[in-house]
Amino acid sequence: IVFVGSLMTLVFGVLNLIVAVIVDVFAENREKDVLSRANDLEEDEREQKAVLGRIFQKIDTDNSGALSFEELMQGAYKVAEFNRWLRVLDIDSRDLEQLFRIVDADGNGEI
Repeated sequence: IVFVGSLMTLVFGVLNLIVAVIVDVFAENREKDVLSRANDLEEDEREQKAVLGRIFQKIDTDNSGALSFEELMQGAYKVAEFNRWLRVLDIDSRDLEQLFRIVDADGNGEI
């Protein structure tokens, strides 16, 4: 009986060690995955900003480096890529006007 008790203690100890190693490996992989996901999100953000910058250059018809509401509205109809973005975000002309007013922090009519 003492031998069986000792053997069971040894078996449970080894199993506990195996479970601890498995949990540690999964924890390390999860941490790497979280860091990888954060890097992917940052890269996606940079790409989206670059695309949006190119769209805004197409919309800026007077090449002033700033967009008026009129340019933005014309761009919404004339620049297909911008129109797709607005549809994906479910932004109509009223929403676009509200968004423009929000972004136009100084109220000068340009962003």
